[in-house]
Amino acid sequence: MNNIELLSPAGDYECLEAAVDYGCDAVYLGGQSFGMRANPKNFSAEELRKAVEYAHKGGARVYLTCNTVPTNDEAEAFPRFIAEAKEAGIDAVIAADIGVMAMTKKYAPDVDIHMSTQVGIMNYAAANELYRLGAKRIVLAREVPLTEIKRIRQNIPEDMEIEAFVHGAMCVSFSGRCLLSKYLVDRDANRGACAQPCRWKYYITEEKRIGQDFEITEDNRGTYILNAKDLCMIEHIEDLIEAGVTSLKIEGRAKSSYYVATVTNAYRKAIDCALKKEQPPKWVIDEVYKVSHRKYCTGFFYNHDDADQFYEDSGYFREYDFVGVINGYEDGRLDITQRNYFTLDDELEILPPKGEPVSFKPSKMYNLKGESVRIANHATEQLFIPYTEAFPKNSIIRKPSPDREKRGGKEVR
Repeated sequence: MNNIELLSPAGDYECLEAAVDYGCDAVYLGGQSFGMRANPKNFSAEELRKAVEYAHKGGARVYLTCNTVPTNDEAEAFPRFIAEAKEAGIDAVIAADIGVMAMTKKYAPDVDIHMSTQVGIMNYAAANELYRLGAKRIVLAREVPLTEIKRIRQNIPEDMEIEAFVHGAMCVSFSGRCLLSKYLVDRDANRGACAQPCRWKYYITEEKRIGQDFEITEDNRGTYILNAKDLCMIEHIEDLIEAGVTSLKIEGRAKSSYYVATVTNAYRKAIDCALKKEQPPKWVIDEVYKVSHRKYCTGFFYNHDDADQFYEDSGYFREYDFVGVINGYEDGRLDITQRNYFTLDDELEILPPKGEPVSFKPSKMYNLKGESVRIANHATEQLFIPYTEAFPKNSIIRKPSPDREKRGGKEVR
């Protein structure tokens, strides 16, 4: 139980720093090819070496996503790609294709192989066969309940690891196997370019009434029939561990560094509490509501009825806005970089890496010229705020969102 891993996403280098600084045990990221997220910046060969160095220095492992199904041309390019990744020092490859698995074993034999959720692993027979082929870890299909995870754990080798998603966006299709995006806008979800058509609003048309669209409604409201809720298991870590999950995975390689830092920090504290058989404190639970999210659920872990769709809209809720990051502390002042608009009238909150949020209201603020200012409204402007104590570099500054009450805030729980 003491080897439970917190696995965080990194769409770019800033997100990787946030994941490591805020307490992950491992980070998963993509290179310029073969990953299931085409929109994030991802990492070049040189950036990957830099990322691995930073992560390893911070005590975190690095897993490279190679979870698309390559074309013939791409398969021919994979040996060089994986050899460069091996030289960069990655710890594991996340694969969804048997050919990628075989080539990883051949060209990067010292790199561990994790079989992706795209494989759709639902039973111990599949897990055991993948283990025989060389997989160290399986990333379970998101549809596997805790009772089935426990059976899988009891019927696979002790040294085989089980990874499961515990937080973030969910796909309406079986473990991400969706053709809607490719069909509607020629963006292939299975090659990392999903346009998320499940979040769109749909109408039906009767075949003999061409041109007449009828809204699909529920209780006089328009309904987003494919729009999945977000997954959140932060209050159920002990159940996951007892079922046999060894790696708890946060979704979000397309999300911001603020999201990565906040959610990683919360789950770090929740896991530490679970290992001591303690419930996480309220502030830990509150943290996951301070990032943009859809209505939360527990997915398929308990009762699939909780994983139903959210029919009202496809928008996000959030209780706080990310407004700045702390660069350092000198002469009694916080050196910050502004990220979003705030003023001296705002109640602010600082979240330090691996720490608890601290509320404060600044009384003064200065720009680089030493001029007193009341409003921070210039993107990435460097500012200085007097404060009585220092905070670590990369601590987050945020403020309550103006649409906190309007969008529902606490009621989405």
